Amino acid sequence: MFPLPLLGLLFISASGFEPPAEKKKEKESEEEPECHGGEKRKSKYDTIFTRGDLLEVPRTLFIHFGIYLGGDRVAHFIPDIMPVISSDQYRISQMVSNTRLLLGVLAKCGSVRVDSVEDFAYGADIRVNPMDKVLSHAVLKGEDVARRAEKLEGEVPYSLLWYNCEHFVMYCRYGTVMSFQTFQFCKTMRKLLLSQRVAKSAAVLALCLVLYLQAVSLCSVLLAVILPFLIWMAS
Repeated sequence: MFPLPLLGLLFISASGFEPPAEKKKEKESEEEPECHGGEKRKSKYDTIFTRGDLLEVPRTLFIHFGIYLGGDRVAHFIPDIMPVISSDQYRISQMVSNTRLLLGVLAKCGSVRVDSVEDFAYGADIRVNPMDKVLSHAVLKGEDVARRAEKLEGEVPYSLLWYNCEHFVMYCRYGTVMSFQTFQFCKTMRKLLLSQRVAKSAAVLALCLVLYLQAVSLCSVLLAVILPFLIWMAS
């Protein structure tokens, strides 16, 4: 676990002021208006998306996923340091900044949160993910998908490779925890690192290092042989 007190100090020094009470009131006044009878008005997005739809938005290096809940609400899993360093629910509910994201990734902490469609998109184009057409897994009913996402709302440990936003939505919609982005990343890294060229380079580098340090011993020779051998066999 990355030292959380240090992350907290870094975050607070970057953006750690409390919003004034007036802004809180403005936030409350901007809540979705209600119709007669206490029912909320339908969002414009309800005519575009269906409750339980798997939404995606492109980022710089990856794709971010979420589950549409209806009424301009999206459940998505996102790394976030704020719940760890603060108990202020107002600050936690604010749109997650890039600083909060980065520190959340380093600290391996995140949360399943419900945001508006615009906050979820963060300025990017929103698409309905076409995974239903390529997966052999049965798709759960939209209402069941949305309920799964709502039940998981809250603080959850985050892992960039082993449990990210795609793992979350895949579980909600298909009942399986997997990520195509993680698979593709690991496949690319394997091609880059576990190749015969890398094995040969590692062998030459290890031999030169042993001779340069004049540390010729049984352990150093075994290390210089075993590491390139393992890379060679895995390539």
